[in-house]
Amino acid sequence: MDITVVARNAEIHPNFRAYAEEKVAKVTQFYPRAQRIDVELTHERNPRQADTAERIELTVYGKGPIIRAEAESADRYAAVDIAAGKLFERLRRMRDRAKDHRRRYPRDFEPTDPEILENLQPEEESVETPEPRSLRSAEDLKVGEAREEQLGDSPIIVRQKVHEAQPMSVDEALDQMEMVGHPFFLFIDAETHQPCVVYHRHGWTYGVLRLNTTVEVDA
Repeated sequence: MDITVVARNAEIHPNFRAYAEEKVAKVTQFYPRAQRIDVELTHERNPRQADTAERIELTVYGKGPIIRAEAESADRYAAVDIAAGKLFERLRRMRDRAKDHRRRYPRDFEPTDPEILENLQPEEESVETPEPRSLRSAEDLKVGEAREEQLGDSPIIVRQKVHEAQPMSVDEALDQMEMVGHPFFLFIDAETHQPCVVYHRHGWTYGVLRLNTTVEVDA
């Protein structure tokens, strides 16, 4: 499994690289099909955000869905621990969902490392406060690229991101939503070709919203 560690507005010290690689390497205990893990460190230079100056985003690629987790802290090592804990918990939920709903994903995700079991973290959303900018069109964004900008002089922050829209079933969309840890997931229904959103309501209850239109799908 390949592990890539990169940084924005910061330098990667060899000790930190070794720490991050050792921590995320344990992912294979949950997800044996993992092929690559990207570790991205972002340093916030604004002194007013010192408590959340170090942001870690973990992305796991394998023969299955893409799984992500992120965390912020004043210390980058602590941010790695928190993000890894969220990632392990997300993978454990994927395993449990596969057992409960007989999904197509592998079920051999049982962790054995005591450190992993100690570091499992509950899901929570981080709040980012980027520097103010003027809102621009998303036409120049590449697939997978995200941009956060301030809406005029208001305190509203708009995050834009471009994704590939692969047609899928509602069941597959629910699985994808669980993997990225979001409360909703936008997709194209493979049967009706309608733009749809699945979202989490409460417990194991979910909802589906459909737009009364269709999109062209390549044959």
